[in-house]
Amino acid sequence: MRADIDRLMTARDLQAIVVTGGEHPNTPRRYLSNGLDIHNGMTVKKRGSAPVLIVGGMEMEEAAKAGLPIVTYMDLDWIKLIQEADGDRAKAFVLLWGRLIEKLAIPPGRIGLYGVGDLNVWIERVPQLNAAYPDHPIVGDASDVTLFDEAFLTKDEDELRVIREVAAKTSAVQQVTWDYISGHRAEGEVVVKPDGSPLTIGDVKRFVRRALLDRGLEDTDMIFAQGRDAGFPHSRGEEAMALRQGVPIVFDLFPRQIGGGYFHDTTRTWCIGHAPEKVQAIYNQVMTAFQIAVDHYAEPGQPTHSMQEAVLDYFESQGHPTQRTQPNSTNGYVHSLGHGIGLNIHESPSISHLRKDDIFQKGNIITIEPGLYYPEEGIGVRVEDSFIIDHDGNLVSITDFHKELVLPLKG
Repeated sequence: MRADIDRLMTARDLQAIVVTGGEHPNTPRRYLSNGLDIHNGMTVKKRGSAPVLIVGGMEMEEAAKAGLPIVTYMDLDWIKLIQEADGDRAKAFVLLWGRLIEKLAIPPGRIGLYGVGDLNVWIERVPQLNAAYPDHPIVGDASDVTLFDEAFLTKDEDELRVIREVAAKTSAVQQVTWDYISGHRAEGEVVVKPDGSPLTIGDVKRFVRRALLDRGLEDTDMIFAQGRDAGFPHSRGEEAMALRQGVPIVFDLFPRQIGGGYFHDTTRTWCIGHAPEKVQAIYNQVMTAFQIAVDHYAEPGQPTHSMQEAVLDYFESQGHPTQRTQPNSTNGYVHSLGHGIGLNIHESPSISHLRKDDIFQKGNIITIEPGLYYPEEGIGVRVEDSFIIDHDGNLVSITDFHKELVLPLKG
């Protein structure tokens, strides 16, 4: 949680952290800046103090919405520093860094560097800054779980409220997508539009994107994959492919708030019109595995790998290859059971038999998503809800959409 940042800085012996800028969504900057993600600039947090936004003059008004202290490049005499450096902006930035240390009264000690930016620039910049300011060395974070990874593990009440809102909107989009497809008719096995042309995966994706935007969410490259494509867990599906009756579709929707906010993650498997007997049997097994996983949860502090192992035991008992029995197979159960989500679509903890140190904690947001895949048979099935481990330690689904396999056509 955000409240843990100072503790995590102390554990890493950091006097301050600097989150660099850029024009693309920047998860650490948004996290430190109360949900705001100002383009370019930096966010600086001194241990024991509120984060400070370092912004250009044009960003001042927008940055004020974060309710945090602001320092502009004008306050740091950026133009004057460029002139003193004879137009050499790299030299000017070294001078700016000194002004920043002085302005924020950062005590001597290590400064952690996070965020996004041009790697080639920072590879050159860090040695220059460390040479100029040896009492304030800039350091990386080489641990498997970085400071922000560790902070992201648990969510505070404000984050949980926002995540629940995103989940509810995502479930609403799943429902209207179901209804949209259901409103069509079939000619033979092909689903068609009113003019008789095929309803395609591209048509559905465009509908979903509009429905998301109407609710303040944005698509982040959803999966809507049919038949053989559904048998490969991360195949996005082919835009021109017509929807067909009786063919499994994996619909994995993981939108976020527009501009780079919180995610929700949910998957459903649909068969339009009817489900072949083998697909129904595999679907039933995936649903059993899903319930085994949910029932296996006991309490915070439980190792996450035990939930995955319970699902592995079940699938193996049903004769399916798994990551444990056939690690290189593309058939059967080929991935981990779930992961954390938040400002990133994949966060800790991991629910994998290969991650023995992760544990469930109050405030976790996790996915549970068992699946079975047989691409050469044209079969892929996955079912996924997102869950909160609430502050009473209970595992609570926040995905409020049904898990029916057969999507009937009404048209």
